[in-house]
Amino acid sequence: MDFDLTHEQRQIYEYGDMVAKQFDRKYWMECADKHVFPQALYSKVAEDGFVGTMVPEEYGGSGQGMVEMHLFLEGLSNNGIPLLNLVVGAAMSLGFIAKYGSEAQKLRYLPDACGGKTRFCFAITEPDAGTNTIRTSTIAKKRGNRFALSGQKTFITDADGADYALVVTRTTAHTEVQKKTDGFTLFVVDLKAKGVQKQYIPVSIPAPETQWQLFFDEVDLGPEDIVGEVDKGFGILFKSLNPERILVGSISCGLGRYALNRAVEYAKERRVFNNVPIGSYQGLQHPLASARTDVELASLMTLKAAWIFDQGREAGEFSNMAKLAAADAGIKAVDTALQCFGGNGFTKEYGIFDIYPLVRLLKTAPLNREMILNYIGEHVMGLPRSY
Repeated sequence: MDFDLTHEQRQIYEYGDMVAKQFDRKYWMECADKHVFPQALYSKVAEDGFVGTMVPEEYGGSGQGMVEMHLFLEGLSNNGIPLLNLVVGAAMSLGFIAKYGSEAQKLRYLPDACGGKTRFCFAITEPDAGTNTIRTSTIAKKRGNRFALSGQKTFITDADGADYALVVTRTTAHTEVQKKTDGFTLFVVDLKAKGVQKQYIPVSIPAPETQWQLFFDEVDLGPEDIVGEVDKGFGILFKSLNPERILVGSISCGLGRYALNRAVEYAKERRVFNNVPIGSYQGLQHPLASARTDVELASLMTLKAAWIFDQGREAGEFSNMAKLAAADAGIKAVDTALQCFGGNGFTKEYGIFDIYPLVRLLKTAPLNREMILNYIGEHVMGLPRSY
């Protein structure tokens, strides 16, 4: 068992340190406060080959795996610059098309997307279904050899800036299939197509990427837009959700580490009693040390989940555990940092509280903590289904 990163992996992990010299947390927060996509940062990341991390070189990518994508995103987040679009776009959408798309789709979509010329989002959540994807009602009805897509999706990250969405839909209504997992198909949908509308969802979280509802009204789609097979998309769909959970873990660990590093710097300098740094007090030092330990434990599980995924093995167990552990560790780390900063932690000048809403979101989204525990209880431990 070798825990050392290769030279190339170490460079990927440390890329965030390099790019943060030009696009730092201050830049990210300026974009977040205005809800403006950090285009200059994204273009730089694309130029340096990281949008196409999980795409083979022949389609414009760098031909790396989930481990490298994890290291890249955690390295960015270590510097307080998480990019949520890279989860739904670079990993979930581009990685999915690279693995399951046709040759024509790979040639059509991947080079431009890897180069930062186009962006993707991933559309699965619906208002009346929530985490119960089986209740998906968005449907693409067959019209000869084509389809007419109608329905609604909600909380779609970066839908306004994306050119295309990978949309999870039914091609056979739930009431017409024998197995509840039959009848699902994934389509690439041009978000500028006739019949597509978007509605902004205001959220109380500072982030450059915004949230949107998507409405589809008889959107025309053809066989060339199908990723995988008609009515058989459910199995590959849920494999595509493991990267999301892994990379949410990467971001949570990175942001937790960023908050703790800021707290340590502050605790070394801040003096209140007897002219000694407040970091020498065990009342501060022990919570910081405990939070750091939790972050590193979660980071190890996230790395393991990424490695299992790259081996082509079933990664659900480890992906869910990584997301669970990392979200809790990230919240604990930011909360501990806040306590260290005292009143200063809640000011814009120090910017610590600004981290909290995002890490707290990641406890609930993209899959809430309770459903993850249900999964672990049932599928890992063999307990009876609880819901």
